[in-house]
Order: sequence, then structure tokens, then C-alpha cells
Amino acid sequence: MTASPAPDDSPHEENARRTVDRDILRLAIPSLGALVAEPMFILVDSSFIARVSTTSLAGLGLASTVLTTIVGLAIFLAYSTTAAVARSFGAGRTREAISRGIDACWLALIVGTVSALGLLVAGEPMLAAFGPSEEVLAEAVIYLHISAYGLPAMLAVQAATGLVRGMQDAKLPLVVAVGGALANIPLNAILIFGLDLGIAGSAIGTIICQWGMALALLGVIITRSRREQIPLTPHLSNLIAVGRDAVPMFVRTLGLKAVIITATVVATRLGDVQLAAHQLTTTVFTVLSLALDSLAIAGQALAGRYLGASDPRTVHAVTRRLMVWGVGGGAAVSVLLLGASYVVPGLFTPDVAVQESLRVALWVLVITQPIAGYVFVLDGVLMGAGDAPYLAKVGSLIAIAILPGAALVAWWAPAGPLGLAMLWLACNFLFMVLRAISLGLRVRTDDWMRLGD
Repeated sequence: MTASPAPDDSPHEENARRTVDRDILRLAIPSLGALVAEPMFILVDSSFIARVSTTSLAGLGLASTVLTTIVGLAIFLAYSTTAAVARSFGAGRTREAISRGIDACWLALIVGTVSALGLLVAGEPMLAAFGPSEEVLAEAVIYLHISAYGLPAMLAVQAATGLVRGMQDAKLPLVVAVGGALANIPLNAILIFGLDLGIAGSAIGTIICQWGMALALLGVIITRSRREQIPLTPHLSNLIAVGRDAVPMFVRTLGLKAVIITATVVATRLGDVQLAAHQLTTTVFTVLSLALDSLAIAGQALAGRYLGASDPRTVHAVTRRLMVWGVGGGAAVSVLLLGASYVVPGLFTPDVAVQESLRVALWVLVITQPIAGYVFVLDGVLMGAGDAPYLAKVGSLIAIAILPGAALVAWWAPAGPLGLAMLWLACNFLFMVLRAISLGLRVRTDDWMRLGD
């Protein structure tokens, strides 16, 4: 028997809810494909390198932590650009929206070049600070130094993607991301195994694909700009403005990355086996996070668009529906992950000890996913609303709050799978619970809404 609608559900409200669902899915489904494709680079690298040696896999884990930290800290290039472009687009100022995105792309290339130079100079001391064995450090340095040349491309992809999504187009990033991820598989197989380049081949293949993706996206943006007769030259004042507006988002992301770095430091102290399993768990978590983050991207684009159009009613409707989709999506992911936890470890590595630690860490992720889905969608809505100062403040406080748990695991240092399980409970489960509380309290008010541009 079909339940009757609630008494206050008018046909108009039902139609409005369906329209919101269509808008969410129109942006979320292509974004899901694009976001899942992005971590496939590290997933493929991890799978291939695991068959080279456990030492190489641990080295990849360290180097990837540094790289993903830099790329993650620059995520404002995507998120802030999406929000700013969506606001201008929602207010009917298309040329201004595209111009903002172009300035963000220039900033991405500048930040990427500076970051690459920094890694080439200081990359080895950064890796050594984690305290790895000499063998692991040597592998990590090779991967990091080569991958540094791909940083400008990685950040340019973020900014260009933010521009396109802010214009309510999620299909182009999907095509580019999937194309890059698919090209990465045979290219890395040839370089790692065919040419016997090991971890160096993995880094080379990845940067080739990253530059290909960047050129594809930038080419489309240049074509659109010329058609609209929008100048492609950077404007210093606009670059400064973009950078200034992105500071709160940078601080917010810094708190998230501090948690990831803390977890990697503790995993390094637990031993090479736990570090290798931690790298694989982090890779799986990244894939799952970005899958759920597709809903957050829909929230960014839609919240920015409707706030720019001064339509708070629709923003509330989008937020309510996204909360339902987020928790439901997280629960579905939990079920799939529980089954996958008995298969995935054996696919990733032949090392039985690594498999056992990985499986237990995945069980921690199983119980975390519904909470994570709730967190990600609210995070996206608040980013789209330009509420980055609040996100920065609570993100910093929560990052500090989980440090005692991580320190306890490092001091206790339990052997085997228990150590990694305790680490992920401290640095992932507890972290998500605290974020869920802070974000839930925020959206219960209207303090985060800023109407108009």
C-alpha cells in the first residue's frame, strides 16, 4: 500500500521537490563520475606499485600524502571558483562569471608552479620528517620529485573545473576526468612493468595524463572566452581578490589536511606494514569521499546559484533534500564497502599482513559512511553560500580536538590490525562525528545565507 502524502504536502510542493531532485541529480551524477575518476590515478598507482614491493607502496603512501596535501590545500581553486561563478551566473552576469573563472585558472598555474619548485627544493626533508626507513624514503623522494612537475596541471584542472561547474555544467569535467583516468591505466602499466621504471614510471604516467586533462579543459575555456570576447589576460587586482576570498577556505582545508598528516605520522610509527595498509585505506576513503562529494558539488553550485538569484526558499529546499540524499547515499556505500572489505585487500596486495590491517580499517569506514554523507552535503551547501569563515573556524577547532586520540594511539602503538583500527577510529570516525554536529547546528539557522552577489 502506498502511503498518503502528509497533509501539508501540496501538489506545488511535491513538484518543487521533484524539480530540486532533478537539479541535484543533473549535477551530482556527472560529478560522481568525475570525482571517482580522479582518485583512480592513485588507486591504479597503488595497485601496480603494491606488486613491485611493499617498500615502494609505503613510499608511494608518504609521497602521495604530501602531494594530496598540497592539492587539497589548493581545493579553494575549485570550491571558491564554483561558488563565485555560480553566484554571478545566478544573478545573470555570465561574462563576469567566466572572467572570475579565468582569473582563478591563472592563480592556479602560479600557485602550482611555486609549489612545484618548493617540492623540488624541500621535498626530501618534508618526507624525512615523517620518520620512514631509508628504503621507504628513497622510493618516496623519487615519486615526489617527478610528480612535482605535474602540480601546475593538477591545480589548473581544479580551477577550470570550478568555472565549468559554476556555470551548471558537470558533464565536461566528467568526460575529461574519465578520459585521463582511463589513459593512465595502460600508460602506467607500460612505464612501471614494460619499461621496468618502477615507482618512477608511475609518477611519469600520472603527470602526462594530468597535463592532458588540464590542456583539454583550458582549451574549452579559451574557446568560450574568445566567443564571448572576454580577455584572457590576468588582472592583478582580481588575482589578489580571488586569493583574499580564498583564505578562509584555505584555513578550513588546512585543518582537514592536518588530520590526514597526523594519521600518516602515527601510521609511520606503527610500522611499514601498517603504513602500507594505511595508504591503501586512505585511497579507498578518498574514492568513497569523492563519490559522496558529488552531492556536495551539487550543493555548492545550486546554493551559489539560488543565493545569487536571491531565492532562499529554494536554497532551503535544496539543503533538506541533500541531507536525505547524503545519509541515504552513505548508508548504501556502507553496505557495498562491507562486502568489498572481504575482496578488496586481496586485489590490492599479496602481503597477508597488509591485507589483515586493511580489512579492519575498512570496517571502521563502514560505520562512518552515513555520517560522512551528511557532513559532505552540508559542507558543500555552506561553501556554495560563501560561509567559509565559519567552516574555517570550526574546522580548526575540530582538528585540534582529535589530536589527543591520535597521540594516544601513537603512545599505545598496538601491534597488527588493532593499531590501524584504533587510528582510523580516532582520526576518521570521531572527526566526522564532530563535523556533523558543528555543520548541523549551523544550517538550523539562517546566519549562513547571503542573498545576491
